[in-house]
Amino acid sequence: MLKAIAIDDEPPALNLLQRFCDRSNRIDLLATFTSAKAAGNWLSGQEADLLFLDINMPTHNGLDFYRSLDDRIMVIFTTAHEEYAVEGFNLSATDYLVKPFTYERFLQAVEKAHDYYLFQLKRSSHTIQIKSEYSKVNVNTTNILFIEAYSDYLKIHLASQKTLITRMTMSSILELLPQDFIRTHRSYIISIKKIQKIKGKLIFIDGKKIPIGRTYLESVLREISSD
Repeated sequence: MLKAIAIDDEPPALNLLQRFCDRSNRIDLLATFTSAKAAGNWLSGQEADLLFLDINMPTHNGLDFYRSLDDRIMVIFTTAHEEYAVEGFNLSATDYLVKPFTYERFLQAVEKAHDYYLFQLKRSSHTIQIKSEYSKVNVNTTNILFIEAYSDYLKIHLASQKTLITRMTMSSILELLPQDFIRTHRSYIISIKKIQKIKGKLIFIDGKKIPIGRTYLESVLREISSD
């Protein structure tokens, strides 16, 4: 179950969320708050997977409160004002519930959060399974240096100097990999942790030069600087 908290200055709104969470088998609502400050204090010492967050509150704007959090966790904004939807999704909100909302609409948002949570769990795993040379192979992702795409197959370069061949697309294998893997070029995926140095538009890994494509340059530099 997802561990959640709810923040809303209106107690009836919190009571409704509590009832909906109790009916669902996806959410364990750990705490509710009428004050963003109190919620912030709670989050400084506790962990949650999901926030239900009102936007219009007397002392705090929910959007600003979410921006202020050190650790970005999933958020479902709840508000009576549809005009904040775009800004909410710009903050990578999981969903946006416009009051009054039904239990069915609530469940739809919760399922999105649950699916994303499972996706993140899978990406945090250190082992992936691929098909190579007519057999299934378990690959420890910490051993992957980089992945190189050819016309209809991929070469997975490992730290052991071994290379695995698999018939997958770049996008499909990237979905299996942890978050420290990024695409640097239409033909390359690398592990950020294996970078030795960067020179111009070249990344050096295990003595090999990996190009950074123009399309990927901005996102690559952002990911590397935030690592």
